[in-house]
Amino acid sequence: MMAYKTWFLDETSKAGAFVRQKNQFTTPFGEGEGELPVVAGKYRLIWSQACPWAHRQVIVLSLLGLREVISIGTVDPVRPEKERSDWAFTLDERGEDPVLKVKFLSDLYLNAKAGYRGRFTVPAIVDIETKKVVNNDYFNLTYYWETVWKKYHKPNVPDLLPEHLRNDIFKLNDIIFNDINNGVYKAGFARSQQAYEKAYDLVFGRLDEFEQRLSQSRFLFGDTLTDSDVRLYVTLARFDAAYYSVFRLNRQRLVDFPNLWAYARRLYQIPEFGGTTDFDAIKKHYHICCDPGNESHIVPKGPDVSVWKTKGT
Repeated sequence: MMAYKTWFLDETSKAGAFVRQKNQFTTPFGEGEGELPVVAGKYRLIWSQACPWAHRQVIVLSLLGLREVISIGTVDPVRPEKERSDWAFTLDERGEDPVLKVKFLSDLYLNAKAGYRGRFTVPAIVDIETKKVVNNDYFNLTYYWETVWKKYHKPNVPDLLPEHLRNDIFKLNDIIFNDINNGVYKAGFARSQQAYEKAYDLVFGRLDEFEQRLSQSRFLFGDTLTDSDVRLYVTLARFDAAYYSVFRLNRQRLVDFPNLWAYARRLYQIPEFGGTTDFDAIKKHYHICCDPGNESHIVPKGPDVSVWKTKGT
């Protein structure tokens, strides 16, 4: 079994539970001393179309009109077969990022910290001039795009973090992260039956709650599209194509939740959501890189993604 398929073993507790590594590049953006300066054209976001944490950055940058001031580089959804978990720029000509001129994401991490020992993760914000990762704080990044980068927002963009809802959004986002976004990984990378079942119950317990919540509103906060919707969407978009089978979250599919499924389709049909959702990349990554038993690298033909274009009532 290749090392690139077992990276998560380094993040497994004695009880067999998956414990996600902490990010090491968490300097915030801002105008204060020691903060990352908010400057157009200075940074490049490296993402994978397969990764939910990275996907939500691209959705928010697109919604707010920030893609003109922060460039984007894309890594291959299939990890290279290296001794350590990595991402490669094999989608680009000559197999290197056209702006940063590197072949692997690890080059940018090691430029920033020669002794870096964690996983090389996306999203990663890179200073273009120094070719160093300066921030990989996936949990807080969208908050920066929505607040301190506001001077670069285009006119009439949605307010994804309205002042009067912020505390409620922060509280709900903690739940979405722990029980849904990361919850699916806790199930998929569990190394004991007990840890798997605990995560399984956690995920579906929360999905049941959101199914009920969305029976009474179009979005998580009524008719207002917020940061929380972006965070929930990226997991829902991957559920039937990957998590249901690869992560053994098979109590039911997303399409079996009437309200969640209608909600997910409504979001998908917003161009910044659906236009950045690549189901082929999602299937390739999870079925090839996250399923140790798939030695033949077979990628499922289904599910039928055309149903995402049907009206979400």
